[in-house]
This record gives sequence, structure tokens and C-alpha cells, in this order.
Amino acid sequence: MMTAIDSLIQSGTKLWLDSIDPDLVAESLQYGASGATSNPSIVGGLIQSGRFDDSLMSRFEEGLDDEQIAWQMTDQLVSAAQQAYLPIWQRTAGNDGYVSFELDPLLEDSELGPPLDERIAQYIALGRQWSAGQTNRMIKVPATEAGIASLETLAAAGVTLNVTLIFTSRQYQAARDAVWRGAQRRSSLEGFKSVYSIFVSRVDVYTEQHVNQLSAAAQGQAGIVNAKRIWADNRAFWQDKPTTLDQEIIFASTGTKRPEDSPLKYIAALAGDDIQTNPPAQNESLQISDAILSPALDQLPPKAVLDEIDSEVDFARLEEVLLDEGVKKFADPQKDLLRLIAKHRLASKTQ
Repeated sequence: MMTAIDSLIQSGTKLWLDSIDPDLVAESLQYGASGATSNPSIVGGLIQSGRFDDSLMSRFEEGLDDEQIAWQMTDQLVSAAQQAYLPIWQRTAGNDGYVSFELDPLLEDSELGPPLDERIAQYIALGRQWSAGQTNRMIKVPATEAGIASLETLAAAGVTLNVTLIFTSRQYQAARDAVWRGAQRRSSLEGFKSVYSIFVSRVDVYTEQHVNQLSAAAQGQAGIVNAKRIWADNRAFWQDKPTTLDQEIIFASTGTKRPEDSPLKYIAALAGDDIQTNPPAQNESLQISDAILSPALDQLPPKAVLDEIDSEVDFARLEEVLLDEGVKKFADPQKDLLRLIAKHRLASKTQ
């Protein structure tokens, strides 16, 4: 019997898991997922589970500090997921089967982050460090001022990039153009791959909170419209470029926030192409759903709804607010991860 996940994949969507839990990665391969993403919150949850205490203890004994341990543990977990998806990467000649590795979110922290020039330099240095010797690893760089400023150099150096925290067309275009400039500085475009993570549902959370004058027909549609327009822009841009691999959009933040919305609202609306990255709970909902999904990316609301969104939503302001919130949502889990490691270190000394 075909599941909703089966129909989503058959529609043309690549499904990536928003987790690097080894058990969930193995399960995801069974239902057709072909890649994964990671972040400090996921790494912290895995450490909190107690399943990796031996790895922590060995690193305490080596005399590593908390930050070194955080990144070594992240590298270990991402590498294990990479091995699981490597056959897909090999079978698709590098077009799929990736696992994303997020660079230090504290670079953008309002209190701890260094000046702009230093942030740019750090993104470049860390991107090169954590991509060195890797095959199916993507380096996640946020679409902040510093992140975008680092992309050309990273792309030119051969780093495979996942540009994340994108909320608007302006961010996407700035990131894409920087990546393409860097790609053209390579000796060859063979193996060049980039993806752009568009956060969908957070746009609708913003409009509900800040643009409450939208009509019932338009409220809750801005995130979908925004994502579909960026997808179409991306498709048009790369159409005449001599790349051998697909340069794709990742539809992220596809979980619904309003109880009255179907849990499949965004997943169904964005089915048919490129990549969706879903947390395990969403994939469980898909597995038990009897919905049959079909391509929908080229379907937009009526013109009146589009005109209303265009006239009422200030996307420059939306970007400013959501990027600030997004940076904090990335930085806080990294602080939590470091505190968790420190707590385990203290506990190990009392045993």
C-alpha cells in the first residue's frame, strides 16, 4: 500500500531527515529518505540520551575543552550519517545523499559574536576545515551579512554549501549569486553542488503576528507563495548554467504551527521537486497518513491573494525580524550544548 511518503518521493521530491540519530537515519533509509541535516539542538539531544557517554568520557580523558568536544562529537555523528547515505551519493554521482554540518552559530550571537570581518574570516576557515577530505558533507552557512560574504570564497575553494536561514528572495539571490561567482572560479564545475534552505512556516507565523490585516484567504499563504516564487527563480537561474548536478531549494520549517492546519499543509503544497527536510515526527505523520501527494509547486493562489500579500507584507522588515529570531534559535542550542557537556564533565569527576 502506498504511503504519503511514497507519494511525496514519487512526485519528485527528495526527502531528507532533520536528524542524525543513527537509529532514525537507518529507519529513514527504509522509507526512502536520501539525506539528512544536523544542528546543535540535534547533537545536544543525542548527547542527553546517554547513548554516547563513552565517547564523551574518552574526550574528557584526552583533556579536550568543552568547545572542542562539542565539535568533535558533531563531526563524529555527522560522519556516521554520511556513511549511511554514502551509497546514495555514489549512485547519484553526487546529486543526493548528503548530510549537512552547521558551522558555529555563536559567530552570529549578539553578545559573543566577533566583528563582521572576523566573522567572514571564521566562516571561511571553518568551512574549509570541516569540509576537508569529505565527500557527501554539506557545510551550512547562514544567509546573514557575514555568511553571504563568505560564500564566494568557500564555493571557489570547492566547499559544498547549504545556505540556510533564508526567508526572502533578496537573501536567496544574494547567496546564489555569490555561490555562482565562486563556482566559476573553479577549474571545473564537475561535482559543483549547492542548496538553499528556505524557511517556510516561520513566514506565516510572522504574518499572523505582524500582518494581521491580511484576509482569511491570504493569511497562512505567504510562506508557501514566498517559497514557490524562490523555487521558480532558482529553477530559471540555473537552467542555462553548465552544471552537471542540480542546484536545489531545500524547503525547511515545514511543520504547521496552527492546530487548525493540516500537518501536511506545507509538505503537500511544496511537493514535486527539489528537497524537503522533515523532523522525525513529521515523517511519522506522513507514514500513517492515507494522503496521496502530487506535484504542486507550480500552483499558486488566485491573483487577488498574491496581490494582497505583495501589498501588505513588508518583506524587508520580515527578513530583519525572522533573521534575528533565527540567529538566536541557532545560537541558543549551541550554548545549551556547551552547558550540557560541562555538566557531564562535572558529573564524570564525581563518579
